[in-house]
Amino acid sequence: MADHKFEFLNRDLSWLSFNHRVLMEAGDKSVPLYNRISFLSIFSSNLDEFFRVRMPSIFAFTSIQTKKTTIREEYPKNLVSQVQKMVQQQLEQFGDILKNQIIPELEFNNICLYYNKPIRPEHQESAREYFLSKVLSFLQPVILKKDNQPNIFLENNALYFIIDLSLPQSPHKHAYALLNIPSKNLPRFVEQDMLGDDHYILFLDDVIRENLQEVFPGFTIHGAWSVKLTRDAEMNIEDEFIGDISEKIEKQLEKREAGNATRLLFDETMPADVKDFVQHYLILRNEEMLAGGRYHNLKDFGKLPNPKNAKLSYPEWKPVRHPGFDVHHSIFYSIAESEKLLHLPYHSYNYILRFFNEAAIDPKVKEIYITLYRVAANSHIVNALISAAKNGKKVTVFVELKARFDEANNIKWSKKMKAAGIKIIYSIPGLKVHAKVALIKREEKKSWQNYSFMATGNFNEATGRFYTDHVLFTCNKDMGLELHWLFDYLQSRKQPADYTKIPFKHLLVSQFNMIKRFEKLIDREIKFAKKGKPAQIIIKVNNLQERNMIEKLYEASRAGVQVKVLARSICTLAAGIEKQSENIEVIRIVDRYLEHARVFVFHNNGKPKYFMGSADWMNRNLHSRVEVIFPVYDEQMCEELNTILQFQLHDNRKAVYVTPALDNERVRDNGPAVLAQESTYNLVKEKSKLPLAVSA
Repeated sequence: MADHKFEFLNRDLSWLSFNHRVLMEAGDKSVPLYNRISFLSIFSSNLDEFFRVRMPSIFAFTSIQTKKTTIREEYPKNLVSQVQKMVQQQLEQFGDILKNQIIPELEFNNICLYYNKPIRPEHQESAREYFLSKVLSFLQPVILKKDNQPNIFLENNALYFIIDLSLPQSPHKHAYALLNIPSKNLPRFVEQDMLGDDHYILFLDDVIRENLQEVFPGFTIHGAWSVKLTRDAEMNIEDEFIGDISEKIEKQLEKREAGNATRLLFDETMPADVKDFVQHYLILRNEEMLAGGRYHNLKDFGKLPNPKNAKLSYPEWKPVRHPGFDVHHSIFYSIAESEKLLHLPYHSYNYILRFFNEAAIDPKVKEIYITLYRVAANSHIVNALISAAKNGKKVTVFVELKARFDEANNIKWSKKMKAAGIKIIYSIPGLKVHAKVALIKREEKKSWQNYSFMATGNFNEATGRFYTDHVLFTCNKDMGLELHWLFDYLQSRKQPADYTKIPFKHLLVSQFNMIKRFEKLIDREIKFAKKGKPAQIIIKVNNLQERNMIEKLYEASRAGVQVKVLARSICTLAAGIEKQSENIEVIRIVDRYLEHARVFVFHNNGKPKYFMGSADWMNRNLHSRVEVIFPVYDEQMCEELNTILQFQLHDNRKAVYVTPALDNERVRDNGPAVLAQESTYNLVKEKSKLPLAVSA
């Protein structure tokens, strides 16, 4: 392949393209109003994380001088301006959707959001009362001096007003003040009394604007503009196993909120002289200044009061029971009878909770092993593990303390588990453990029976309600044994001298055999294609970025293999390019649930091989993490997976093609509507003959 220069897309621009697809859903009038508002919230939250996590790297790598080709290609000198242009266009579209679609539709439904408009006289007194009784105690006004004051610190992603004011005796001598908007302490939205049939909602920001004179008595107020500073969220932790890594992470967490500035979002109506003062005062570069609207942190739209309740949202899809689990009183008898496959959130999450709850009290269960990456804040699963340990069972838990933004939660739970007698294994130096696996060893008829749990998603009942994932329960002896080997490795931390001798025959485990196995599977499709036989690869991932794997897919395309990629977020593979990827399609789906599963299918000359697991095809997943991909052998399960994948590949309402220009191109299909998620839910319902479950 050295004779051909392949084209790759930029990972950061690709991610921004994904966030634009989220924004498209907010502007889709076929989506219920409050779900569209939720997509505005998701878009805003995503963008905050982008500026916290990715912008520091973009600033750093575009500013250094390097001869390394990959860095120059991934971080071209004009990347900052490209990102800013793309973000600015999206923010303008965000504002247009909000002002010209969402707010008028709210009003049509008798919900009046005060958005850049004066408060009606009927609500001024109640707003003042709320301000004096609930808000005033949280306010911390500061008059800013011309020179930067080291004791003035803007918290990450907190809201503030910059206020231009003067004293009556010196009307031409202006001063500037900083005033916090305490949206982390108080609700962002304040409901007002109804007027007729109309419900009224105020921004907390406007409650404060309306009463600024109470905060600055004696001053003349000339204007107030909101600002928000976003800070670098990356943590630098020594990549070596010295001391208590949990203590190191806790110390770094304290520093995270004080990271370097990556963006100041300011009201675009702010006068130039005020903007210049703020930029100078906060010591910011031009590229760190970003104009926005009157209100920031619109991720808070996720909490916008909905007085009409369910009428303006999608009807609920209640999780479905899985008939195979309910034929026996014990969940272990059901799994021992045959493998079971769950499709979340369409199936009830209760079966996962039962798996661990029953293990905690079952006297035949002797040992439990599990990897935890992100768990719920009030985790039933972790509480079950604690109960199991207190009931005398040997419980071993690998806790990944380096799961970004979940470090504090994971540390909290690890301390509780350790206090309960659970053996805790902490992060491996240089690696994150991202595998979603568990193993329960049960004594049956004087021998051990392994119950393996392998999934594409986290052990998190909160995200399990809106992440689409697949979960396999199996008593397959070989896979159970290989899981045991994996847990032995996680406990020993010993890197094998020769990875090729590790006996993983069924599981694909990164750091061991995953890359080679995937390459062999692709090579086999290439051989079939070159022989004139049908050849196809279907890949469903969250992110696709690792260059060597993408080059293998380009090689497959050039050989005639049909490659279908379902990539929700980042995808640096450029599809549909002559002599490179004419046989590749990249499809992105955004709908009511977050597409999170990773599934891989290789046609294998009509005898397809199915795999699922935790690994995206990113550098970090394949080279810097421990991931597990597992095969699906049961023919009926493979048929189910294929049906679901076909729904996704033929979705003509929520799917888009991702073009080499990073456009989200709508599928042009005038035939009957195909919505993959709705079709999947209906499929799961049809396969269940039992009543609907109570939501987990």
